[in-house]
Amino acid sequence: MLKQHRELSMSIRRTIENNEEAGIRPSKTYQSFVAAAGGHRELNFIEKDVRNYITREVRNVSEQEDAKEFGKYFKDSFDRNWNDFLLNFGLVDNKWLSDLYEDRHIWVPIYLDHHIWAGMRSTQRSESMHSFFNKFITRNSSLIQFVKQYDNCLGSREQAKRESDVADFHTVIPCATKSSIEAQFQDVYTHQKFREVQAQFRGKVNCITRLTNSTLGYSVYEVGEQVFSSIFNKFVVTYDSVAAEVKCQCLLFESRGILCRHALSVLSFERVSQVSPRYILERWSKKVKRRHTHIKSSHDEPLLEPRSKRFDQLVFRSQNICEFASESEELTAIMHRAYDNVMVEMKLLKAKRKGTSSLSHEDANLESVNELQSPPRIRTRGRPKNRLGSKLDKEIANVIKKKKTKALNELNLFDAASVVHSNSSQYQARVMNYQFRVPAAADNSLGV
Repeated sequence: MLKQHRELSMSIRRTIENNEEAGIRPSKTYQSFVAAAGGHRELNFIEKDVRNYITREVRNVSEQEDAKEFGKYFKDSFDRNWNDFLLNFGLVDNKWLSDLYEDRHIWVPIYLDHHIWAGMRSTQRSESMHSFFNKFITRNSSLIQFVKQYDNCLGSREQAKRESDVADFHTVIPCATKSSIEAQFQDVYTHQKFREVQAQFRGKVNCITRLTNSTLGYSVYEVGEQVFSSIFNKFVVTYDSVAAEVKCQCLLFESRGILCRHALSVLSFERVSQVSPRYILERWSKKVKRRHTHIKSSHDEPLLEPRSKRFDQLVFRSQNICEFASESEELTAIMHRAYDNVMVEMKLLKAKRKGTSSLSHEDANLESVNELQSPPRIRTRGRPKNRLGSKLDKEIANVIKKKKTKALNELNLFDAASVVHSNSSQYQARVMNYQFRVPAAADNSLGV
């Protein structure tokens, strides 16, 4: 297909832009066009046109490893500060600090286990925020791509939150045990947090509780958790029946905000039917109405050009009309007639307005549009890109220029001579081909 015959329509361009923002690869986008058109022959563009449009219009930035370099900066900064600390205090040969540096990946969990982090702290990559952002960005994403995909990431998170709120109020997860405490959490917590609490109730089956000391309502228990067939981990759990307070050595509630299986085992041993409200955190209650729930964010209405916005509105409405018209031949015929009439009317209006400015006030007023622009280019220091030529270089350039001019003049003279020779040859041929009529003896037309 010739290049001058290839063209991307407005609908195709909008689809390419939407797929690029959604993270769909250009090859998949092109294959979707092929499937919708019914084959490659039905398209008036190729896959290279899709990639060129993305590079030229959508991305418009060079691919750089911004995220990778950003993460490398913090690692290098930490190593540099650690080495400076050892050198300044003469502790380079200290074995204890060397071993401590090797275990630096567990520094944070040890010193922050008594602070609640609501499960956000994790040592596994698949359980951290990386697994969520990897759906939209990679380490090779450029800075502008990161900004756009981060906006899509927040929009996706808002939509997932709305869906989870609907599920919390209209569906119920059945309890795994007959415990009234589990039913108490089921009635208050969201589905996501209740599943975490439910896992602790299931793990209570592997716990063996033994009372070691009890004084004036204050009891100390030793809970053995079976992790393998013959291996048990022991935890010390204290229970205050007067204050209705339970505390475990594992500090799960202090760090994640949910009661551990060891504490639940002690509460079951004490025949407690309801836990204190202090162990039911309001932050995970499905009955809480958050202030930002009904706020309309920028993800609900993306910022588009006026023409693109009008195009999307027309496409959305035309889909419903086309779906209704495709139900029968009569409705389809009505749709075709209406389409032809509308096209004629729009062409007449466009012909009348031809010659006037096609920009409306809405299109011309771009002050409210806040687009992300590239930084301005400034002239760099140092010598210019083109080196200043010496006197010898200028003389050589002039000689070459004169030779080219002389050769061009000779070529023009040769062409002119060829034209003159060709015209004279044609004239001679016409003279030679002219036939003279010889008069007959009785012909008096010449007056002889």
